[in-house]
Amino acid sequence: MGHDSQKLAIFKGLLKFKSNEQKIWGVLIFLSIVTIIEVALGITKPQILMIPFLKMKLLNWIFIFLTIVKAYYIAWDFMHVRDENDGLKNSIILPLIILIPYLVFILLIEGDYIYDIMERGFVSWNF
Repeated sequence: MGHDSQKLAIFKGLLKFKSNEQKIWGVLIFLSIVTIIEVALGITKPQILMIPFLKMKLLNWIFIFLTIVKAYYIAWDFMHVRDENDGLKNSIILPLIILIPYLVFILLIEGDYIYDIMERGFVSWNF
């Protein structure tokens, strides 16, 4: 009997849960820090981040990355994905990690192509 109570005490020690208040404050602080970084970069626009990288400024790539990080964290915490089983986690998070960056890539490539056609091609800006 004493052996079972020892196992139970060890198991309870491993399962220290955060209170809901701690989780809310953690989410608020994390999202606030990421937002403050985005706003500070948007206001100051450091010249070192204005170098072109894959046909777009490095600063814009940082904004896209930080937006994806915030979207992931919002889905993870506010939609309670953290508490679900692995299959459901993967079905929600993997599209966020794979498909959204792919969509951004396709939109940037196609947008750049259309801009080049309109700027240098036979069709001019007629709208």
